[in-house]
Amino acid sequence: MRGFITKNERLVYRILEILPGFFSWNIILFPYWGIFLVPTLVAYFVLGFNIYWFYQSLQIAVTSTISHLKIQAAMAYNWMADVNGFPDAQRVHHVVIIPTYKEPLHILERTFNSLVAQEFPTKQMTLVLAMEGKEPRQDREAKVNTLKKKFERYFANLFVTVHELEIGEVTGKSSNERHAAIWTKKELIDKRNLDIGYMTITSSDADHIFHPKHFAVLAYKFLDNPKRYQLFWQPAVMFYNNIWALPAITRVPNTLSTIWNFSQLPRRDRLLSQQNYSLSFKLLDEVGYWDPDKIPEDWGIFFKAFFAKKGGIEVEPLYLPVYSDAAQGQTLFQTLKSYYQQQVRWAWGVSDTPWILKNYLLSKDVPFFEKTMRVLYFIQAHFFWPVNWFIITIGVTLPTILNPAFGRTSLGYMVPKLSSLILTLALGFLVVMFIIDNIYKPKRPKEIPAWRALLTPLEFVLMPIAGFFFSALPGLDAHTRLMLGKYLEYRVTEKV
Repeated sequence: MRGFITKNERLVYRILEILPGFFSWNIILFPYWGIFLVPTLVAYFVLGFNIYWFYQSLQIAVTSTISHLKIQAAMAYNWMADVNGFPDAQRVHHVVIIPTYKEPLHILERTFNSLVAQEFPTKQMTLVLAMEGKEPRQDREAKVNTLKKKFERYFANLFVTVHELEIGEVTGKSSNERHAAIWTKKELIDKRNLDIGYMTITSSDADHIFHPKHFAVLAYKFLDNPKRYQLFWQPAVMFYNNIWALPAITRVPNTLSTIWNFSQLPRRDRLLSQQNYSLSFKLLDEVGYWDPDKIPEDWGIFFKAFFAKKGGIEVEPLYLPVYSDAAQGQTLFQTLKSYYQQQVRWAWGVSDTPWILKNYLLSKDVPFFEKTMRVLYFIQAHFFWPVNWFIITIGVTLPTILNPAFGRTSLGYMVPKLSSLILTLALGFLVVMFIIDNIYKPKRPKEIPAWRALLTPLEFVLMPIAGFFFSALPGLDAHTRLMLGKYLEYRVTEKV
């Protein structure tokens, strides 16, 4: 197997690119042709999938509750007292990379203000504003001058890097962050002799707002763990900064995405770095930084580290919220378009499939169970992304309409009813989501009428519509593009 892959690398890579789309289209279409050829199998397949969905809903409710309790405890605890108990606490240095392209100044100022407000000494922090060369120079310099004048005095350093796209690179966060991190290493470690063994690096979007205890908790977890160079740290990313300004059709999926991020923190067996995360600068340097020729960067850097270090790499939860903007345009149509494009870009993480599966098959020294569990979760998350909606909503109802003869059998009669009962029970777990959403969502702005806030839970009737347009369809879009070799170009998500 390894010999064949090595000799036919391009062929194997192309087959693995086709695999996700081939899988998703066949699973989606299976009930419609299978209802004529193997109707019993279709019925049990859909029923089994609905039971699996009930289990997922129960799990999200339980782990979300665990996350909530731990986040509340973390927000109340004095982390700096513990950090100062370490004799080498003053050697810790946090580097925060903030990639930006045409980000409005007020958004950047909001992020910087959240960093100034940190309980951890900001003089032990370096901020790197990673800008793109294709942004007009005049606009870049105007923002940089304002930010430096207002914030530079608070931090050990406020660096600005300008990334010019080179041959072999693709536009996106990954290539920009790579350029910024390598430049920062030369400046801080090679020139100023900072100890790379005491440095962390955080990947942050330009619209993220950090909790004041964020870097104190990160410093404690870094100092307290002897396996610090084998860890990523992941907070709960919440799309709540502009949640009240969104139309209901996108507010619902953004809320569900927030709860999903929330629920994953206790699952150490499947937790992966995403959107906002930290790792030791030493680990990042040893594995060769982010790949400049890829669009997906968060899961990509985890698996790159995982295979480079022959396993043993884990993501440790950082039980604090990081607030983020949801996609929003100037008009309703622009908001819908921007959010759809963002979902396609996130679903494009499936493009890591050939690289991850190739490394899975070729790696000899990574423990089999460890790498298998990680890869299975990747497959579950990405391969089923477009599939879930079709099986849950119309998985057995429409096929029995197409084949009414089977619908009149006892199995054909009972399976839709059992599926409906299971999914109705699963909806009961939404109560937990409503409670958590109400706790962490920002207070209603004065311009939003009270009646609208009271009716917010009723917006969840839009889940089937939102699920189709902003989950199933973007997922199919990404899978089909990859299958046909129509590769995605990076587009910055519009956020007003």
